[in-house]
Amino acid sequence: MISTLPKWVEYGALILALVAGFVNAIGLLSFEHQSVSHLSGTATLLGESLLGSSVQKITHLLGVLLSFLAGSSIAGFLLHGSSLKLGRHYDTALFLESALLLIAMGFLYQGSFYGHFFASAACGLQNALATKYSSAVIRTTHLTGIFTDLGIMIGSFIRGEPLDKRKAKLFILIIIGFVVGGTMGALMYTKYQFLAMLLPVSICLLIAFIYRVYSKNHS
Repeated sequence: MISTLPKWVEYGALILALVAGFVNAIGLLSFEHQSVSHLSGTATLLGESLLGSSVQKITHLLGVLLSFLAGSSIAGFLLHGSSLKLGRHYDTALFLESALLLIAMGFLYQGSFYGHFFASAACGLQNALATKYSSAVIRTTHLTGIFTDLGIMIGSFIRGEPLDKRKAKLFILIIIGFVVGGTMGALMYTKYQFLAMLLPVSICLLIAFIYRVYSKNHS
């Protein structure tokens, strides 16, 4: 599947992973220390919270989970077909992601955990965007599947099977993007607090604008 995707997909995945790592770093460093780009830890915390935590905490964790699901549902509604093709609503999805991140910034700036809901929805939308056009091969908001797939590839290579160099390159770029995004998010949160969210908002808007212009010129 990876071999059929255009060459620029690697760099798009790198940038989207950077955005997710950036946003997740802010979620982890701010109040409640809440991850928003992936759900495994949040689901575990929800299970633990059901044993006796406050209704507010349970509502918070459940809201993060359902918001990610809602964001993914938006992508499923907007995007038709599983192949990457010019003219589809990738720009609309990115515009919506930037709007969700902007709303998240506003709530977080006011000290409201509702901001986590919008940030989680933005990550769900982004992850579904990449997943849909790659048939679940590419995920840009978490690295568990990427490390798993990369490990399988390494093990198969050691056994004597040929290495899919393009796929390996894509996975490595996503890992680098997420880690660098986390570093940038931590640095900028320390300096600018929640206003740091303006950077991933701007990146999503820029990518959406570039895609729209490119799509019109090559349709």
